[in-house]
Amino acid sequence: MAEQKLTLSVIKADVGGFVGHSWVHPDLIKEAQRKMDEAKKKRLLIDAQVLNCGDDIELIMTHNKGIDNSDIHELAWNSFVASTEVAKKLKMYGAGQDLLADAFSGNIKGMGPGVAEMEFFERRSEPVIVFMADKCSPGAWNLPVFRMFADPFCSPGLVIDIGMHQGFDFEVVDVYESKIITLHCPDEMYELLMFIGAHEKYMITKVTRHTDGEIACAASTQKLSLIAGKYVGKDDPVLVVRAQSGFPAVGEILEPFSFPHTVAGWTRGSHHGPLMPVAFKNATPSRLDGPPRVICAGYQLANGKLIGPRDMFDDPIFDYTRKQACEAAEYFRRHGPFEPHRLPLEEMEYTTMPQIMEKLKSRFIAMKDKKETAKKPKKVAVNSHSKSGEMEID
Repeated sequence: MAEQKLTLSVIKADVGGFVGHSWVHPDLIKEAQRKMDEAKKKRLLIDAQVLNCGDDIELIMTHNKGIDNSDIHELAWNSFVASTEVAKKLKMYGAGQDLLADAFSGNIKGMGPGVAEMEFFERRSEPVIVFMADKCSPGAWNLPVFRMFADPFCSPGLVIDIGMHQGFDFEVVDVYESKIITLHCPDEMYELLMFIGAHEKYMITKVTRHTDGEIACAASTQKLSLIAGKYVGKDDPVLVVRAQSGFPAVGEILEPFSFPHTVAGWTRGSHHGPLMPVAFKNATPSRLDGPPRVICAGYQLANGKLIGPRDMFDDPIFDYTRKQACEAAEYFRRHGPFEPHRLPLEEMEYTTMPQIMEKLKSRFIAMKDKKETAKKPKKVAVNSHSKSGEMEID
């Protein structure tokens, strides 16, 4: 029998915060894990784990159904619904806030939860890295993913590993226009940077190896505000990366997070702040509901089984990065409601800004065009009695 491809699906949602937006109550995780265990018994899944970053639940699942599979997506939806019911009983904050539809309709994309999936033949050794972030948008992945797969100062394998010399292809989505473009690095590096530098409009959704199209990385790019048409919570994305043997090494994948780069999100989804890499236990954003956090779960896959997780950021080497993040957070906070801490107006359109504008629109008065008034010439007095016989002008 031919070997089947393995699918790794990571699907997340915020279905209730404990306390406020800071954490997930253990009972919600237990309920989601119960649904995962049932699916394993029914052989719908090979393996599954439930983790959380801040107030988001992440379902990490392996199966042979392929990406965008209706049965898998419905399982995730029903798990989030079940956890929402527990959240309502416990009066958790924002119970079910990421579930933007009344019922499952075939594909969980566009219904609120974030999705990152990839399908591949499991290698002799298959290390995979799962990143989960809280209090930020999917554009948070642009800089680190670029550095993993295109920056030799971050990933020496781009120089040393002959299997990486032909580079990688980056699939970039325009989340406002729903358009996709694929760009190759290193050949089209400058063009790629022109797009992904605008990380709230253009987002990396997938990376593949240029030589054979093998999947290397998959990211969630769902923006809740574009689905709901208003602010209902930040997107809090997930990212899955394959490591080693023709892909960046585990250390090269982690290296970009040694710099706490600026991301959009933080409190009320309306502020810029540093992305702080933390251990699982410290993914508890509290200062003004932040600053944004990212955790990293490392796995070895063995015939679809999830061997792990290893808490990859639970390492003192990242203490310096965390200190930098704290200093950057302090710097941003001193700006209060002013940019660049607060998001620019085009992003504020998806918060409460439209309501404020609607309330005050009648008080805006059009400025009249100011026309220069021509200066009148001075009156000239003529003295006809000058001694010289010439006219004098006073």
